[in-house]
Amino acid sequence: MELNFAADSPPLHAIAAAKIAGVSLVTNPTLAAGSPPTLVLASGQRLHGALVVLRYIGRIGSLPDFYGGDAYQSSQIDEWLEYAPIFGSGSEFEGACGFVDEYLLQNTFLVGNSLSIADVAVWVGLAGAGLRWESLRKSKKYQNLVRWFNSISAEYDAVLSEFAATYLGRRGSSKAATSKLKEPQSSSSRSTAVENGATETAGSRAFEVDLPHADVGKVKLRFAPEPSGYLHIGHSKAALLNQYFADRYKGQVIVRFDDTNPDKESNEFVDNLLKDIETLGIKYSAVTYTSDYFPQLMEMAEKLIKEGKAYVDDTPREKMQHERMEGIESRCRNNSVEENLKLWKEMIAGSQRGLMCCLRGKLDMQDPNKSLRDPVYYRCNLTPHHRIGAKYKVYPTYDFCCPFVDAVEGITHALRSSEYHDRNDQYYRIQKDMGLRKVHIYEFSRLNMVYTLLSKRKLLWFVQNGKVEGWDDPRFPTVQGIVRRGLKIEALIQFILEQGASKNLNLMEWDKLWAINKKIIDPVCPRHTAVIEERRALLILTDGPKDPFVRILAKHKKYEGAGEKAVTYSNRLWIDYADAESISVNEEVTLKDWGNAIVKEIKKDENGVVTQLEGVLHLEGNVKKTKLKLTWLADSSELVRLTLVDFDYLITKKKLEEDEDFIDVVNPCTRTETSALGESDMRNLKRGDVIQLERKGYYRCDAPFIRSTKPIVLFAIPDGKQQTVAK
Repeated sequence: MELNFAADSPPLHAIAAAKIAGVSLVTNPTLAAGSPPTLVLASGQRLHGALVVLRYIGRIGSLPDFYGGDAYQSSQIDEWLEYAPIFGSGSEFEGACGFVDEYLLQNTFLVGNSLSIADVAVWVGLAGAGLRWESLRKSKKYQNLVRWFNSISAEYDAVLSEFAATYLGRRGSSKAATSKLKEPQSSSSRSTAVENGATETAGSRAFEVDLPHADVGKVKLRFAPEPSGYLHIGHSKAALLNQYFADRYKGQVIVRFDDTNPDKESNEFVDNLLKDIETLGIKYSAVTYTSDYFPQLMEMAEKLIKEGKAYVDDTPREKMQHERMEGIESRCRNNSVEENLKLWKEMIAGSQRGLMCCLRGKLDMQDPNKSLRDPVYYRCNLTPHHRIGAKYKVYPTYDFCCPFVDAVEGITHALRSSEYHDRNDQYYRIQKDMGLRKVHIYEFSRLNMVYTLLSKRKLLWFVQNGKVEGWDDPRFPTVQGIVRRGLKIEALIQFILEQGASKNLNLMEWDKLWAINKKIIDPVCPRHTAVIEERRALLILTDGPKDPFVRILAKHKKYEGAGEKAVTYSNRLWIDYADAESISVNEEVTLKDWGNAIVKEIKKDENGVVTQLEGVLHLEGNVKKTKLKLTWLADSSELVRLTLVDFDYLITKKKLEEDEDFIDVVNPCTRTETSALGESDMRNLKRGDVIQLERKGYYRCDAPFIRSTKPIVLFAIPDGKQQTVAK
């Protein structure tokens, strides 16, 4: 969907609600001043008006009861939506704060028991009040209102910080000062500041990176993946930095597929890259393909040949590489224009003679920078292209087409990782030879992760050799893989943007990323109980309820939105063997969500394995004084079977050296499965749900309940604390 609005009056509550509720929304501030916001649906239908758009988002958002659970709640929300604008009228601001503060004395949310668009509208009103609200937050005048505001800010920090930075600027944010981003300075004002000796501390700037030679409203960027694999975490950094600068300078990003190698590329990869780009929340203005420009690129190649700036070379590849390294000119370098055009036509035809040739730029074979030593511009390839079939027999190299297409598409800044630094001069030289305007290159460091391969060629080896299930395997560093492992995109965005556009080469630990993820999922994910099936032990409570009974408990004691579950209580309880063997006779233990019990007898088999325990309830006992807090399940036919899956790194070495073969360090065992039993409520889990198993960790449901004979499959989510298991 696309939301159009006037640049001076964006519908902030609707934009914030869309971000919180996971509604994909492309924002377009192009309407004339005074025009009502217009939401354009995928069908082409339109809705007009800020509150109309907000209510529509409330109806389609992924959050439960976002626009009320029934007609009465929806009407209550409408009352709050009419009231919210009062926070924008200066004289009534504090009166409104006092009214809402008193209301929140008895309520967690404005309507019902979960977040609604009413909360979003009032939160945006407060955040937009800037310093006036920030000063009140620091005082103790409106404690209930501050508690409510801070709770929403913390729970949805990843999206609200981005929202505040983009739309509220200096007026406010979800995290006081630390998440504010200042308006970028123009090139001239930055120069003036430097001339006047103005300085800023790193702390005051937070993540604020300027784009050299950039003017607000005129920046155009491109994210240009090759469709030869799925998007991985390294590509994500490039994509998100493009988005960051586009937002910061009120510019635009396009997605361009660098589809110049038909041997590696496919429509499957195009489709999945677009899916991953959407997942990352990249707001691109267009999708283009380098292959769209093949005719113009061919014309440019012929123009360079005629101008003596390119020549056709039939030197064998290995000899050509040797000559480039040694600075030796090819014997073909001084061929006539006529001879070059003749061989160029042979290449275009894909003839036997043409297949022996390539087109090279005539740059400088003596330059110390070897990338300028007559790079290859075109090669023959008879493999049909995934988009245009067998129309072409020659394809441009990345080095040739990138500076051309960047200039033609109006790109102002090309973001490239610093591994391409030595090829920057080549990029500029080729643009100059083509007679095109200069596109500024901006470098950032490549994202490298420990125990991780990011080469698509190497990842493809794991797919082709059956070492993983596919490109979305949870052991893969692809966006689809890490999401399937249980990573929230908000965590990935925060992790990458915290690094900024640093040019320092760093080998990053996965633990930091998973620790950020834990902070996002822990406050909201439901809690469940499971018992490991192997050697589980039965605890019989001799005075326990012979007739099982059920209690309704919250799935998360601090978050009502997680819902409730039915828990069965009985005199026969299953507990984990690890707990059973650590209990002593006459020890008092705590049964979670029930109370204390005293173990009177422990039975073992001939091998000393605990098989059964007997005890009595001691519900009046002090739960704070017991050493063991046991999770348990009532012995019932309603229990569901679980398969708990843990993953390890695909390779056993933190960082591969350049001359090291990755196959030599492939980890032989990267997936382990554990059978368990879970409480009956887990039948309701859906694929993708994230939960916590009490005392076991966080899990993502990969295969939900289908039938009793088929276990629910849960993937373990790292929490940033696990020790490295790869050796």
